Amino acid sequence: MSSTQTNNSTLAPATAKGLELRRVSIRLNGRVLVDIDTIIKSGEIVTLMGPSGSGKSSLLAYICGTLPVGGTAGFEVSGQVVLNGRGLDGLAPQDRHVGILFQDDLLFPHLSVGGNLAFALPSSVRGRLERRTRIEDALESAGLGGFADRDPATLSGGQRARVALMRVLLSEPGALLLDEPFSKLDTELRDQIRTFVFEQARLRGLPTLMVTHDPDDGAAAGGRIINPV
Repeated sequence: MSSTQTNNSTLAPATAKGLELRRVSIRLNGRVLVDIDTIIKSGEIVTLMGPSGSGKSSLLAYICGTLPVGGTAGFEVSGQVVLNGRGLDGLAPQDRHVGILFQDDLLFPHLSVGGNLAFALPSSVRGRLERRTRIEDALESAGLGGFADRDPATLSGGQRARVALMRVLLSEPGALLLDEPFSKLDTELRDQIRTFVFEQARLRGLPTLMVTHDPDDGAAAGGRIINPV
């Protein structure tokens, strides 16, 4: 079995705005890692719970378009991913408009905080003033007003996590994926950042899929909790 490459124009219309995983099945060496069929509505946060190695991150990679499919070392995948009525199968990662937040903040050390955020701005945002305004507004909303010229190395763990999230959101994604982004934070900071991330996702009406092995993450999200298979 290989990845289903469906002509986007022939896809059945979405039942509602959101992220649809239509009978998505991921296998590796004949073993089923993920078998899921669900709709994540705008502003809804769904948690995919399972132990390490259960295929959770593979599902996120498939949604993003970065999962190696086929070949001797590739995954076998079937099913469709639809975002706001638009089929994503066969599209390049940059054309999918899906944002993902990882365990590591992945800030560029050679860029300022503002430079990191500017990197994510769509090409449609033109002009130095408009781009600077978008960046300053994002930092203000994250409680980091005036941080644009700071070196990322001078930030605390919580500040870096907030910058990483705002960088994802500035790219104007249609959906948000969370790949255990709170696992490296201490308990107190984890609660703060979780709350901030979930608030921002709901505020922007983003269908959000979080993968984790921590039951506290799922409880904090307050939404559906599903298993990979």
